Amino acid sequence: MKGGLAAQQHTFIRQSQVNQAAVRASFKVAHILATHGKPFTDGDFVKQCILAVAEEVCPDKREALNGVSLSAPTMTRRVEELGDNVYEQLNEKASQFKFFALAMDESNDVQDTAQLLIFIRGVSASFEVSEELAALKSLKGTKTGEDIFVQVCKTMEELGLAWSKLASITTDGAPSMVGTTRGLVGRLNSKFEERGLTPPLQVHCLIHQQALCCKVLKWESVMKVVVHCVNYIQKNGLKHRQFQAFLSELESAYEDVLYYTEIRWLSRGKVLRRFYDLLPEINTFLQSKGETVQELTEPEWKWDLAFLTDVTEMLNHLNVQLQGKGKLISDLYSHIRAFEVKLVLLVRQVEKLDFTHLPATQSYCAEKPPVPFPVEKCKDALEMVQGQFSVRFRELHVNGKAIRLFQNPFAADINDADPSLQFELAELQNCDILKDAFKPDSLIEFYAALPEETYPNIKQHAMKMSTVFGSTYICEQTFSRMKQTKNTTRNRLTDKHLHQTLRLATTRLQPDIELLTSQKQTHSSH
Repeated sequence: MKGGLAAQQHTFIRQSQVNQAAVRASFKVAHILATHGKPFTDGDFVKQCILAVAEEVCPDKREALNGVSLSAPTMTRRVEELGDNVYEQLNEKASQFKFFALAMDESNDVQDTAQLLIFIRGVSASFEVSEELAALKSLKGTKTGEDIFVQVCKTMEELGLAWSKLASITTDGAPSMVGTTRGLVGRLNSKFEERGLTPPLQVHCLIHQQALCCKVLKWESVMKVVVHCVNYIQKNGLKHRQFQAFLSELESAYEDVLYYTEIRWLSRGKVLRRFYDLLPEINTFLQSKGETVQELTEPEWKWDLAFLTDVTEMLNHLNVQLQGKGKLISDLYSHIRAFEVKLVLLVRQVEKLDFTHLPATQSYCAEKPPVPFPVEKCKDALEMVQGQFSVRFRELHVNGKAIRLFQNPFAADINDADPSLQFELAELQNCDILKDAFKPDSLIEFYAALPEETYPNIKQHAMKMSTVFGSTYICEQTFSRMKQTKNTTRNRLTDKHLHQTLRLATTRLQPDIELLTSQKQTHSSH
């Protein structure tokens, strides 16, 4: 009798375990679908694939796998619950932030709804840095500075964040964001003044500013010819195929030319490099079609093309260096300063006809063209870029001392430091143990290990600096993901589900699937 009772109990326990495993599996599949931006209806497709594999590999497990519910309504609920769980974890982390910073940007989705992304980067007392999506706010009407300010205030309230802990705010530089009176920044400054607080550091996205600096190099004489040739090849399907076949016959390193898209940061540099490398092939092909472009054979124009190719490639390289999630403001500042030094060096070298760092120009120079290199024209172009960098990054350089102090407190000038930091810097710079332990590539770990009682102000300064967003790259990246997720074939995705999907796709937090499963009354799929 005891044995029979135990067997019956074991049957119920085993069935419960199978059902719990099925629920956990459905949560995990929903998580994968959300992080990859797939439709909720793909759950049924995934189940068909699983059952097809089970039939061939493990037929005895087919019944258990068939009990996993992956229907569209189930996937929808699972994604909602996973997103809510991650948001609860963010709320818990936010309560421990000593300081935090915000990065925000807005863009229209496929339904022309303005979506405002707000990312938060906060640091706890133990120097644990967290970077998460704080909110996705849908602006159904206008999107003025007042509208954005209201949504920021709501986000702060929902996360229980104190205004006194806001260290910085990073925007894309749009008037509605940076306006000193009606813009978001102006309204934030007014709010801080009312509360008697120091306004947060305002950062104009460094990548946007770098891209704006590039626009000074218009050189229409080069770009018009390049765009004309590319469009001539690609606008007609037959010519395009013939050109590709022509490159294939020549065993060229490239298969095609690239379209130029002004709005894309790296487009011009890549288009020019490809065009310069394929210049002989392009010229030969155009002549075979009766399309004569005189500039392609003119030495003066070739000099301009080679030089512009080199400079735009350098600017592209800087842009790529500034991109990335979780980068510290000190790292981005170092890249900007390094590029400014490179510009000064290039101006001097161009005057001496030294093309060491200009490979395309050096390559064309080796061909010994009949026309000399246009020194003054190219020097003026570099000086224009220098001037743009000086103007656009002026505010960044104003905060340069504070950034450099955070980057390397041992190299900071005590006389230039804030009075509250001077005595602590004196102690720090003369501590051989900490000096030996300092590693520039692990700043966060170094500051986390500093004794709180000896260096309280330096640690506070480091906390603020570690939260600063140098760019809105994470917003731009998430907008790209948003346009892939909510596309023309999935335009009925609600704002709520879009928010949950993007939260799961961008978070570094892991949803607690065990907790969510334990809260469910498990049963087999219908």
